[in-house]
Amino acid sequence: MALFDLPLSALKEYKPETYEAADFEQFWAGHLHAARSTDSILACDPVETGLVTVDTWDLIFAGDAGHPIRAWYTRPAGSKGARLPAVVEFAGYGRGRGRTLERLTWASAGYAHLIMDTRGQGSQHGTGGDTADPVGSEPSHPGFLTRGILDRDDYYYRRLIIDAVRAVDAVRALADVDEAAVSVVGGSQGGGLALAVAGLVPEIRAVIANVPFLSHIPRALDITDSDPYGELVRYLSVQRGNEDQVFHTLSYIDAMHLARRAQAPALFSVGLRDVVCPPSTVFAAFNHYGALAAGGPEKEIAIYPWNNHEGGDAVQLEKGLHWLRRQLSS
Repeated sequence: MALFDLPLSALKEYKPETYEAADFEQFWAGHLHAARSTDSILACDPVETGLVTVDTWDLIFAGDAGHPIRAWYTRPAGSKGARLPAVVEFAGYGRGRGRTLERLTWASAGYAHLIMDTRGQGSQHGTGGDTADPVGSEPSHPGFLTRGILDRDDYYYRRLIIDAVRAVDAVRALADVDEAAVSVVGGSQGGGLALAVAGLVPEIRAVIANVPFLSHIPRALDITDSDPYGELVRYLSVQRGNEDQVFHTLSYIDAMHLARRAQAPALFSVGLRDVVCPPSTVFAAFNHYGALAAGGPEKEIAIYPWNNHEGGDAVQLEKGLHWLRRQLSS
């Protein structure tokens, strides 16, 4: 893909006007209060993986509306009882938590690691998921971006963001985790969720958001037809006249708005040829990140000029490992 967005010099200065609703903070405070009215951890059972370097548990926690959400919880072998820093990871669009053998980097680096299953997803990419979404919706386009979109309270991504917050709550409730050293990471959809959690949970220690989805959504719809944003275009091409309600709902979950409230240091990444999460939408979140926090948190962005949505791939994972280590030692 050729370069199609703003020049890099303009991207670095790109800080569009926000479009968040007047009751944005009250809206999220109400949903967080309701979700936290129940205990976070429902079950945590050991799993035999055949590996000798890590120990793994099938952890189930209460997500939005108390719905059971599954996750893999993994630690360095034999470390049970030691209070470790933790990394909570969120999966990309269409993926679930996968298999126990897939995501071993963070535990291998000495962290307690939780990978959250994504309700209703896990059948488009990767090796699957195990968490159903018990909530239906009015007519929507195939995919997840339009499910419940005419009702801000019922919207799929509103519920998924609460799931993500509760995943952090669950990890912080574990006796062998340093609750002051819990970080969030993710790419694409997972990056958008990491930014959302950073804006809603001030106790987060650090954030890694790679090629994040769900940021500056109106801009994305103007410059890309690629899915998942294409789902919204096709939905609105049939559900004519719903634009105002759609954008009102999206204003509550836009990562650009949530990122403004973040307080933790952050590492972003962007591919300048990314047609899935266009560069200007990533820079919108980056440039707004921490804007409402006193003093503004430390932040940096890794730029990959020749890459599409894969961004830095394993190169960025290496960078993130070293960056997080520095954050925790400072």
